[in-house]
Amino acid sequence: MEAKKTPSADLTKKVGMFTNLGLAIAVGLTLAAFEYKSYDDSALKDLGDVSDSFDELIDVPITQQPPPPPPPPPMEQPVIQEIPDEVKIEDKIDVNFDVDVKETTVIKEVAIKEVVIEEEKADVIFDVVETQPNPPGGMSGWNKYLSDNLKYPTQARRMGVEGTVIVVFVINTDGSIQDVEVLRGIGGGCDEEAVKIVKAAPKWDPGKQRGKPVRTRMRLPIRFKLG
Repeated sequence: MEAKKTPSADLTKKVGMFTNLGLAIAVGLTLAAFEYKSYDDSALKDLGDVSDSFDELIDVPITQQPPPPPPPPPMEQPVIQEIPDEVKIEDKIDVNFDVDVKETTVIKEVAIKEVVIEEEKADVIFDVVETQPNPPGGMSGWNKYLSDNLKYPTQARRMGVEGTVIVVFVINTDGSIQDVEVLRGIGGGCDEEAVKIVKAAPKWDPGKQRGKPVRTRMRLPIRFKLG
């Protein structure tokens, strides 16, 4: 026959309570172990009497700085003494003209040589002259000549090239034009057209130096602009 337990004697119902109680006790013991402190009751070591003696301190003498040098004496300004205009200078200048001029004294004539100005050589080219060369009709006539005869190159027009060509050339004593060169070009056939139009130009009035015709170097711009 199986023995029956009374419900009040069944301890399985109180397992949770006992478990919590055990955990609480264990935590309390652990905290107590961490908080426990032990002290050494041994006597403190005797370090002896410590006395500070200031009698042996070394006296450091105070370094005395030399006094600054005295400032230099002020410079004396020169005294400007004004002399009035009314003061007369008593010093006399003796001029001795010990030259005996007699009526028979002949004064030699001084011959003044005439300075011969050499004529300008015909092959010398001047960059600056007293009278500049002039095209027929002046510069307005020159501009009209360019507008009537200058042709815009097809290549430059197709490429959209425009600008100013600087042409240098020589005006001879008879007004003819030679040695035409491009000093600064823009390409596209404009340089060649500028040289061509200058070479075909009519004769200019030559430049003059001391009233005589001389060879003169000229520099002129020729502008190409698409209309």
